[in-house]
This record gives sequence, structure tokens and C-alpha cells, in this order.
Amino acid sequence: MFGDTVIVQSAISAFNNVALVAPGFLWSAILSVPLFLIVYYCGDAFMQRFGWTSGNINRRVSIITVLLILGWLLLFGGNYAVLRDNLTVLPFAMAGMLFLAAMFIGAWYKELKIPQYRNLSRWGKFCVVIAWVILFAVAGLSDMHAWWGPIMQISALGIGIVLGRMIGAKVRDVPFVLVLMFGVAVLLLMQPEFFRFGQLGALTPFHLLALVLMSMAVMATFAVRMVRPRGRIRHSVYVKLKWLLRLISVLCMALFVLTESVPVFIGMSGLLFVVFVISVWHASSINAHLGNRMFAIALMLFGVLTTMPAISALGILRWVSLPTENRWQQLKFLL
Repeated sequence: MFGDTVIVQSAISAFNNVALVAPGFLWSAILSVPLFLIVYYCGDAFMQRFGWTSGNINRRVSIITVLLILGWLLLFGGNYAVLRDNLTVLPFAMAGMLFLAAMFIGAWYKELKIPQYRNLSRWGKFCVVIAWVILFAVAGLSDMHAWWGPIMQISALGIGIVLGRMIGAKVRDVPFVLVLMFGVAVLLLMQPEFFRFGQLGALTPFHLLALVLMSMAVMATFAVRMVRPRGRIRHSVYVKLKWLLRLISVLCMALFVLTESVPVFIGMSGLLFVVFVISVWHASSINAHLGNRMFAIALMLFGVLTTMPAISALGILRWVSLPTENRWQQLKFLL
């Protein structure tokens, strides 16, 4: 009756009952509305103060986002030795996400404008060494479910940083961040209880709707940035094809809501990508800022999903940096 497993399961069930009626990520977003309003109305002043321009804002936003994701994975993700210890693939997924985030940071390390180690004072060098030790210690502590867990996480972090330094600027900023955000969204769906996104996989309609919107924003950004408008498809064929894909997409969304399945979510995302690709390919031209606008929406939704208002604020900052004309007209043709 008083065994560890029973106590833990009872505590999680109680927490799950609360989560069913009060999704924490949604309330976090609501409470952050004042912050979002400040960023929206003061965004121009912020960018002028820190020298952010249309030429470097994507890279700055991407680097800060990946740093926040890296910290979030280390501090909020991980195997807590509570559920599905024998079945979970969370340690391996965590290691993969840590590797990707570390590789991005290593590739764009110079953009952080950190003073070189050899130019620091003795005290500065000591602080740098301590910071690295703390970083790798936190990475090791993020997975203590087995003896090889810390080794895998530390290796993923270290190898990612070294490989990123070797690759350098070949790592593209926005596409890489989109891949990382989509991977984290899959993690939230795959192991929601370990990330406090939902308990025991019982996701509310708010959870599922947020995941669907996140998937749509990421896939639309990919389509706009990867595909060039050609105006190739005849309009009559395009209309019929688009309605068919819309119907199939709605059915996939309904199936995802019913099953909360990772394969269904990935398949739904792939189908949405096809819908957006056809929309872009059929258009004779698209607005030059559309890709950045969709990237801003993806950042805002991702910040809400992961209860990181700072990332949502970065998305709002990217949104206000773009021209204001015909925003809805630019977006609606994708649907």
C-alpha cells in the first residue's frame, strides 16, 4: 500500500486530474499577455537599442531560441524514473535533441561575441572552465535512469558542439531551428508526462489544438522557404486538388485528435506540407516577407507550447519588424 510505485502513481494521477481541466501551458500564455503587449508596442525601440536589423534578426532570434531550447531540455526534460522505464525512448530522443541544439550553437558560436579564451584574465579563464563543467554536469544529471545515461547525454552535447564548430556557417539558421522545434513538438506528444505538457498522455483539446497549429505553422514556413512560385498548375485542377487535400487533412486531424499518435501527427504534418507546397507552387508570386511572417507565427506558438514566453516574445519581435500591409491577404492563400 505504501510502496514507492503506488505513491508516485497516486501523485501523478492527482496531477493528471488537474491537468485535464487546467492545461498549464495555456495559463502560462495568458499570464504572459502583458509581456507580449510590451514587446509588440516597444519592439522597434528594442531592435534599435541592440542593433537588430532586417539583415541579422533571423539569425539573432534563431540563436537565442536554440539556447533557450537547450536550457529547457536540460532543466525540464529527462527521465525521472517514474513511468515506462523499460519502454521509454526518451533518453535517446533527448540525446538527439541535445546533439542538434549543441551543433547549432557550435556552428554560430562566433555570433555570440564571447571573448576568446586566450584573451581573458586568469579569473575569466577560471569562470569559463567552471561554466563548462556546470553545463556538462547538468547534461549528465538530465538522465540518471541508467549508468550509461549521463555518458550518452554528455557525449551528445560535446560531440554536437565540436561538430558544429567544424561545419560552421554551413548550418542554416531558420530551417535548422524549424527542425528542432518540430522535434521538440514530437517529444511533447511522445512523452508528455516527462515534459509536464500533459500527464499520462491524456491531452486536452487545448493541447491537441496547439500541436496542430504548431505543425501548420512549421510546415507552412518550410513550404514558403523551400519552394518557388511557378504558376504551373491550371486553376481548375488546382481548385479540385486543393479541396481534396483539405478534406484529407481534416480527416487526419480528426484521427490525430482521437489517437494522439506520433505517427499520425507526423503523417498529418507531411500532408499539410504538401498542401502548402501546392499553394506556393500554383502562385505566380508570393510576398517576400511571407516566409519570415510564418516563422514568427511558428516561434509564437512554440513558445506557448513549451511554456517559454521568451520565445513567443521573440516571435512577436520578428512579427513587428515586418511591414504591416495586407497581412491576412499574404497568409490566407496557403490554406
